[in-house]
Amino acid sequence: MSTATEHVNGYERQAADPVEQAKADAIRSKSYAESEALRIEAEGKAKAAEIVAKEEAEKQRLANERARLKLEKDQAAHDRHMAEQQRKAAEERVAKDKAERQEAEEAQQEADRAAEQQRSERYWKWGARGIYAVGLIIAAPVQFLHFWDPERPFLIAAPGLLEGFALVLACGAAWAVAHKRDVAPYRVGIMLGALIAAAINLYGGMADARIGFNAGLIGAIASLGGPIVLMAYEHGIAQKADGIPSFRERRATEKAEKAAAKDRERAKAEKRAAEEKSAAERLDQKRRAEVEQERRDNDRQRRHPDVWEVAESLRSARGEAVVTEAIWSEAWYVVTGSKRVGYTTEIEATARAAQARMKTVTEMPIEGEFSLITSQKAARSKKAPDAPDGRRFNGGTPPRRTPGDTQPYSAGAKKQAAIEQTQPAAADGK
Repeated sequence: MSTATEHVNGYERQAADPVEQAKADAIRSKSYAESEALRIEAEGKAKAAEIVAKEEAEKQRLANERARLKLEKDQAAHDRHMAEQQRKAAEERVAKDKAERQEAEEAQQEADRAAEQQRSERYWKWGARGIYAVGLIIAAPVQFLHFWDPERPFLIAAPGLLEGFALVLACGAAWAVAHKRDVAPYRVGIMLGALIAAAINLYGGMADARIGFNAGLIGAIASLGGPIVLMAYEHGIAQKADGIPSFRERRATEKAEKAAAKDRERAKAEKRAAEEKSAAERLDQKRRAEVEQERRDNDRQRRHPDVWEVAESLRSARGEAVVTEAIWSEAWYVVTGSKRVGYTTEIEATARAAQARMKTVTEMPIEGEFSLITSQKAARSKKAPDAPDGRRFNGGTPPRRTPGDTQPYSAGAKKQAAIEQTQPAAADGK
């Protein structure tokens, strides 16, 4: 290997070997490429990390937003639930208060009614006894005057017997009511005693001048009125004790029963009318069904006699009254081999041929004026052989490229090209 020396600034320098220079250049290129690759890789990783961080931040933001919205939704649902619970609680309190007030009012009304009943019963009781006592005070002197005889002083006890007879029987009637016994015998005895006393008082007033007619008449009325009033009181007490309804209660019950009977009659009439209407509709539907079945049978028997014969055979064998749709479908399948009623071999063949033609037409390419192959390109006309080239400023030769004619590459493309260039050099160095 020969070398040449040169003198530079008074020093002799040996010329560099081209091979060594090439190796050094290769090493420098490799180092530069590796450093550039590392730099690009670091930048890519940094950008990737930045992108990942941005994506994670966006995901976290979206997650936080979703959590916030869900929390707001849950809070709103909770607020609605609490409001609904409070509303229900308020309604329940209002209903409870209303029910309590109503119960209190009913209880007060019942207490007032019971107090009024006791008051009226007390007035009625003592009023009846008072009338009996007043009648006894009026009737007794009349009887005393009538029965007074100095020769027979014992007859002075007769008024006590007559008036006491009715009084004792009245007490017996009260006992019978209290012990739920028959009151009729006591009432009969009271009326007999009162009638006898009234007759004696009236006779005494007419026969004895000391008594007079007026005193005898009022004595007779008193003898009758007192026991009658007392008996009426005992009669009401007996009915109440026996649970016998009053005339007003019986009348209200009769009115309610009549209204209920009218409602029952009206309901029966409405039900009967609905049943008659339903029966008429069913009969009409049955008739229409029979007419429709007859029409189908006649049409099938006329248009498809072979299938109808098989259908009739199946119907007879199965004990059916008419040829049903299931029997007709089965008979059609037996005769024609088609599971679709109405399809025959000719119809099926025609349908399949039409389907094949349609498939061929729809899948074949379109040519001619309706073709879409060149529809996106403008039509070009051929140039004449002797036409000029059409390119300007170059005399017909291709133009020379100059810097700036081509759009510069992007930064990413440059980095990728640098990486691809360093890869073969690195491979050669290894």
